[in-house]
Amino acid sequence: MNLHSMEMDRWSPIILTLVTFIPLAGALLLLSLPRRDRDIRVFSLVVTLLTFVLSLHLPVHFHRAQTGFQYELDHPSASRHTEMLNYLMNSYIGCVDDASDLIQEGIEKQQNVRAGVDLMANKAKEFLETLKKISADGKEIEIYKLNLDDAIEGTQDAINDAEKAKKSVAPPPTRRKN
Repeated sequence: MNLHSMEMDRWSPIILTLVTFIPLAGALLLLSLPRRDRDIRVFSLVVTLLTFVLSLHLPVHFHRAQTGFQYELDHPSASRHTEMLNYLMNSYIGCVDDASDLIQEGIEKQQNVRAGVDLMANKAKEFLETLKKISADGKEIEIYKLNLDDAIEGTQDAINDAEKAKKSVAPPPTRRKN
């Protein structure tokens, strides 16, 4: 394999994305062009030729002896599984904390946050069930056990905060008919 071939093979991980989305990008750019037939035809031809030239990479770099998929995107989960799971758990904990803080802020400002409090209480209970289920029979639990425990604790705190908020938030006013 020569140097030029190795340089061209660096396109393999993204070639399908380019061949798929360059026509889409061209169509979106076409919407911004002035409505002159000649300009539209020339631009469309350029986008079509570019897509065609890029698609020639596929048969040239196709390895017949290789089994399985070719030209697939490198998915990060296989190599960074632990990092991604911990990131998702930390993000969830942050969202729950932020939602609790926003409810408390709304109560302090005497805003009508009853719908948010009810939603928080209901969804947090659903999430807590899911988190406990994952904790009980989750795969590779040692990878994210600490963050999962934090998520369960944070969700329980959110449920408690929502219950306290329900008591402190006045019910919505009712109008009486005369």
